[in-house]
Amino acid sequence: MRIIRIIGRSIKDAFHSVFRNFSLSIASISCAAITLLIVGIAVLFTFNVKAITQHIEDVLTIIVFIDKDASDSDIETLGEQIKSIDNVNTNNVEFNSKDDIKNEISQDESMKNVLDTLDENPLKSTYVVKVNDVKKIDETANTIKGFEHVSEVKYGESLVSKLVSMFDVIRTVSYAVVVALIFVTFFLIGNTIKLTIYSRRQEVSIMRLVGTSNTVIKLPFVIEGLILGVIGSIIPILITIFGYQFFYDYVGGTLFSSLVVLVNPNEVVYTTSLVLLCVGAIVGVFGSLNAVRRYLKI
Repeated sequence: MRIIRIIGRSIKDAFHSVFRNFSLSIASISCAAITLLIVGIAVLFTFNVKAITQHIEDVLTIIVFIDKDASDSDIETLGEQIKSIDNVNTNNVEFNSKDDIKNEISQDESMKNVLDTLDENPLKSTYVVKVNDVKKIDETANTIKGFEHVSEVKYGESLVSKLVSMFDVIRTVSYAVVVALIFVTFFLIGNTIKLTIYSRRQEVSIMRLVGTSNTVIKLPFVIEGLILGVIGSIIPILITIFGYQFFYDYVGGTLFSSLVVLVNPNEVVYTTSLVLLCVGAIVGVFGSLNAVRRYLKI
């Protein structure tokens, strides 16, 4: 029962302190909210980068055009060489003969009329290859180009390089900004707690004289930091849930092209909200602990 009373009184004191230092509390909460909003954007971005990369891996293929004079044995050997590459998904290496390709193209009446006027099939047999890691597709394609009986290799290299580079840059910048703002929030919440300690220095001195334990003295300040961090996470959580849903519906679930498919909001917003709540609470608690340890000297 004594523990319950101590915790209850500490919570009450913490809320009183939040309102007593209202202006500084608002500054701490605002900074926490801005930080956590950017954290939320970074988390959602990370989820989407992972999903987009996976989607690109699923749909992106390397088309290997085979020399017309290659024999069946040469084609089979080439297929084995392609499958031997580490980054190649061996279960997704598909051979298309030039006759099969001609038959597929001939389903279009205009193309059929053009091909029927030719004495010889002008098309080339191909291997359609999928890779395990899209970031290594350039290296994989260059390796395939070096194989005998390979006429040409196509895989949309310019688009892939631009997408991967763009995602890496944005992700790196987001992480750097998030870390910087977390430190700012950490110290701002710490300053709020320091001011609280200073305003209650006489009360703290009396508590020490009557033999109050260090834990009981520190607890209200730690709870105050927790309150500031949790309150600061509420607005970012709401923006995450409703803002991402609005953005997803507005762009129709894709960005720039059908190749960039966004993650469904139901799969990420609640996980992201939980992350924001935890980060807010942790920053608040550790900001308070740091202030208590350095300035309360207990």
